[in-house]
Amino acid sequence: MFLAALYGLITGILLCLTFGTVFFALIQTSIERGYRSGVQIALGVVASDAFFIFTAIFGTSFLPQINHFDKWVSAIGIVFLVILGIKNFFKIPSLEPKPHSDDRSRRRSHLKYFFKGVALNALNPVNFMSWAAIATYLRTKGRYDLSEMILFFGMSLIGVGGTESALAIYAHRLRRMITVKVIHYINIATGLVFIAVALKLLWDGFLK
Repeated sequence: MFLAALYGLITGILLCLTFGTVFFALIQTSIERGYRSGVQIALGVVASDAFFIFTAIFGTSFLPQINHFDKWVSAIGIVFLVILGIKNFFKIPSLEPKPHSDDRSRRRSHLKYFFKGVALNALNPVNFMSWAAIATYLRTKGRYDLSEMILFFGMSLIGVGGTESALAIYAHRLRRMITVKVIHYINIATGLVFIAVALKLLWDGFLK
């Protein structure tokens, strides 16, 4: 059981360091909007991963049967990432976090970044396939029983949430050493990553 927990924690940490759309969005948001907004993205990713893991362990029979479901998800993901990428190219960089007029405005902002984390993670089919592949390996090669798999994936989620929250906090601390020009370059780099992932989804899902 100890090894299942340890391997799960390591897996969660490693999955966060793949330098994909979530990684760049997390860094960008934490620098521009503060670490709390970055942590909300991390929580959204954890919620999305938890759903993927549940589906990978217990199967997909409870999901609606939609023809070409994977292609629909890929298409939505492509549009979403292209829009985010284009917005980043024209975003005006700023070193000052956007003020909130009241608690309701702050809660809306947190929900916005939470669902951004959910969307960035969920609309990339590779993320679900990764968890499904891990679940299959544990069940067949690793001979994990249900309790060991739950422990493994539970620790994986802790690893994901902890690592991404740490990235958000440390990225926010870098703000004092970053200029407006650097933020502009970060916005462009993040936009390019979004566009590149969208093109990869387009190639894998529709052109390959």
